[in-house]
Amino acid sequence: MPIDPAVAVGAELPEVSFEWAASDVALYHLAVGAASDPMDAVGLAYVDDTSPKVLPSFATVAATFHATEPPKVSFPGIDIDLAKVVHGSQQVIAHRPLPAAGKATSRTSIVEVQDKGSAAVIIQETVTTDDAGEPLWTTRSSIFAKGEGGFGGERGSSNKVAYPDRAPDHRISVPTLPQQALLYRLCGDRNPLHSDPGFAANAGFPRPILHGLCTYGSVCRAVTDALLDGDVARVADFSATFAGVVFPGETLDVDVWEEGGRLLITASVADRDGAPALGNVVLATDR
Repeated sequence: MPIDPAVAVGAELPEVSFEWAASDVALYHLAVGAASDPMDAVGLAYVDDTSPKVLPSFATVAATFHATEPPKVSFPGIDIDLAKVVHGSQQVIAHRPLPAAGKATSRTSIVEVQDKGSAAVIIQETVTTDDAGEPLWTTRSSIFAKGEGGFGGERGSSNKVAYPDRAPDHRISVPTLPQQALLYRLCGDRNPLHSDPGFAANAGFPRPILHGLCTYGSVCRAVTDALLDGDVARVADFSATFAGVVFPGETLDVDVWEEGGRLLITASVADRDGAPALGNVVLATDR
């Protein structure tokens, strides 16, 4: 079905109520590389049995953590083959520190559909509240659908980060595990692009790739640990665009500039001569 922006834009998806426990949080943290040193108390706080600290990026998986089926890209006015879709960008705004366990409801709407000619970009916004109706977090994400453009929509704008014209203030090396995509998929993203070699080949990749949101969470965690003393409560807003693929087992070079009270970040793949992984990455600490 062709994309119909007149139907899609402004459409509200069914609300989703869900709950999570400390064990879910701990598994997510392990999947983004936390607690790699069993003697590091700061790292072990990510996997505490009853009250682990919670990275704001956990918001990207909380509502679908127990999903066991691949996701579908089927919304009002939009129906796209999953094999054509990659994650374009992600933002999490934490209105307060995320609790280690709780119940919440998410309400999602499609706020924009961009026509890039050869592709379409679908932008969604989700507001999540607790049982009392108080806001927990807001997420904004885009998906890039190859071959789905040309439907006569607006091209849309892009929000590029202006990086300082100087060497980065910090460089952090972030290794990934060969089995990291298989671990991360236990957090609810069962897209076979990350686990099935045949599906990955049909999508144009030589082998399964790491989830973009795994890279996103891994970079958030690494920067928080290295530059914020592991204090997850200081992360108020974390956003990024997905600039390229990462294969499980590769190492990321994460460059950070301190600029205007924010951390401006890029992530590249050390194993492939600095191939881009994440761009336009901003970590803000003001809530």
